[in-house]
Amino acid sequence: MLIIHFGWSIYRWIAAGFSIGGLEWVLTSAALFFGALYGRIFALSVQDRVIRLEERLRYEQVLPEELGWRVDELTVDQFVSLRFASDEELEKLMQKVLHDKLTKRKAIKELIKNWRPDSLRA
Repeated sequence: MLIIHFGWSIYRWIAAGFSIGGLEWVLTSAALFFGALYGRIFALSVQDRVIRLEERLRYEQVLPEELGWRVDELTVDQFVSLRFASDEELEKLMQKVLHDKLTKRKAIKELIKNWRPDSLRA
């Protein structure tokens, strides 16, 4: 809706002959659109940080000690993707992700056999 409003504001500004009032509408609609976009991106970034923290705590309980120290090698995308893996398959998946240097979320998720649901995603 905000994109449509932004486009309509530009159309009205051009139709009005590039008036100052039209420019004000264009700038206001652009600010609304980018403010909403920034808010969404910010929320997802914070959520990814929380996922990293939760998964680090889970890894301490589930992974053997020799693999636990490699947690720092994981990227945010790898953390976010591996959160769906069950405890039973996490160790092998993490080894594969690190060894094969898999970084694409979709590719990692396709390797998961037993999914843990995440119903709290924002």
